[in-house]
Parts: sequence; structure tokens; C-alpha cells
Amino acid sequence: MSLHRATTAALRAVGRRPTESHPRGQASNKDKNEPAHAGSFARTDDSITVEYPPDHELPSSEPVTGAGRAGMHVYPTLATFSLEGKVGVVTGGARGLGLVMGQGMVVSGADLAIVDMNKEEAEIQAKAIMDQFKKDNPNAKKFPRVTAHYADVSDPESVQACVDEILAQHGRIDSLVTSAGFTENFQATDYPIDRFRKLFAVNVDGTYLFATAVARHLMARNARGSMVFIGSMSGAIVNVPQPQAPYNSAKAAVRHMAASLAVEWAHLGIRVNCISPGYMLTALTKKILDDNPDLKQKWTSLIPQGKMGSPEDLMGPVAFLLSDAANYVTGADLRVDGGYTVT
Repeated sequence: MSLHRATTAALRAVGRRPTESHPRGQASNKDKNEPAHAGSFARTDDSITVEYPPDHELPSSEPVTGAGRAGMHVYPTLATFSLEGKVGVVTGGARGLGLVMGQGMVVSGADLAIVDMNKEEAEIQAKAIMDQFKKDNPNAKKFPRVTAHYADVSDPESVQACVDEILAQHGRIDSLVTSAGFTENFQATDYPIDRFRKLFAVNVDGTYLFATAVARHLMARNARGSMVFIGSMSGAIVNVPQPQAPYNSAKAAVRHMAASLAVEWAHLGIRVNCISPGYMLTALTKKILDDNPDLKQKWTSLIPQGKMGSPEDLMGPVAFLLSDAANYVTGADLRVDGGYTVT
């Protein structure tokens, strides 16, 4: 879900361009004389096959420690950046990026509904977020409310039942972050059609179903609102060497869906934006690095900032786009990738 797009992050950088030991413009004479090598750094490798792991094999995530004092404006900043008095929803919020982005909403003052297929894990993380908030803000006059909810984001009835449950517990919804999704690596001619349909059902259908369900609620209230779809830099580039045409296509759909709905709902005061993360060091990515310790250098050599992102690097961008500070921002795609996609 929130960490699904990181499943094969460890493979994305390999082969995109020459490494430092064989830099662009300094190829050996052997390479110059062998046309078979032409374009080899801009091709996918059909031998790479990665299937998303089952839920019980996914590593648990933890809330960020020392994330700041929520909504208290201890440090000078614009009040419009606060989410105080808002109710937010994050799908795929029990692990990885979704968990940390949800925590960022709470730190910014919002009440939060965590939605995940693993409700037990969502309940554990809801308590962990609250415990961390109380630890960071022992003298707070008001503590935000964090609840856990089940939903299969690809099922319209499950989505509506979840939204109804959130409304029953929180009274309203003001903002939405759609972080549920996953990725797999197969060459297109070998990818099972049932897996293709599931990938699109979770990444694309799930985003659409939650967005429209929340939009209907906002329209019924005649209320303004803000949504952030979590895409991926893969929606704007073709990653190599791993073949992942279905995932790239799904994330491109999410990105353009955000732009399309932003235009459709702009006159109603409902803003829709997209955040496209690059390589993020989630718990799952760390596990991949432990198994492949040489990969981190290969990744970071392709990132202008020279390092992978941390999940908490998304807390600020999400809070900004959901807040009133971004009132004139809609239909945007904010890439949080350390500059990867501009090189």
C-alpha cells in the first residue's frame, strides 16, 4: 500500500546510465566497436521478475520519532500551514509512506482515519501515532483523534462502507491521501492478466473510488476539501532495468486522474494534487538493501542530491498540499525524488 511502490525500488537505478567507473563519454575502445552495447543502459532486463510479497511477509513500519509539536506553532510559521480542526483520511496508511504521511497530518493538527486492508496493523499504528504525539506534546490542551478502518480499495461497496464508518466516527472528512498501491516486475508478455487487473484495481480503481466517495460527501456538505494522490516518478519516466510497464502505466493514470479531477471539481472548492515520490528508504526498501548491499551506491549515484529519500521527507509536502497554504494549488504533480527525474 503506502510502501508498495518501494517493493522493487532497489532495482530501479541499475543500468539507467554508466556508473562512475565507466562514465558517459569515456567508454572503452571495445565498447565503441561493439554495437551490441549501444543503448544498453536505457533498456529493461527481462530476467528481472519480482512479485509483491504477501501481507504476512511485509515488514512493519514505525511512526517517526520527534516529528514536532502538532499544530502549536511553537516555531514561527504561517498559520495557514496548520491542519487544526480538519479530519483527514489516508489509504494504505498502516505501513511505509502512508503511515508516515498520516502521522504528518496528525502532527499538523488533523484528526486522522487510517484505512488499510490489514485493520489489525492499522489499529496498532493508530495507537502508536497517538502515543508518539503525547510523548512529543505532553502539555497539549487537545489531542487529535486517530482511528483505524478496513477497506478493500478496489471494491466500491467496501470503499463506501469505510467512508460511512469514518463519517459515523468523525462526523466529516476534509482531506484525503490515497496511498494504497503496489508494484511488481515482469516483462509485459509474461505478466499474468489477473495480476495486471489487480495492480490496476488497487492503484487506479482504488484511487478513483475513494476520491469520488469523499467528493460526494464534500459536495453534499457544500464544503471545500483537498486530496493528494500518491503517484510515483514511474508515472512520468520509464524505469530501467526492471520491466514494469503495468505499474508505470497505472501511476501515469493516477497522475493524470489528479489533473482531470482537479479541473472537474475546481469550481466546487475541491483541490486535487499528486505527489510522485522517488526512491524512498522504507522498511521494505531497507530489507532489500540488506539483501543487496551493493545496490545503494548504484541508486544514489543517479540521484543529484546523492541520497535516497526518507519517508518523513513526504510529511511536509503532504501537509502543505492539504493545507490552506496551498489554496491556489490544484492539478499539480509534485515530484519528491531528489532531482532524479530532471537528469
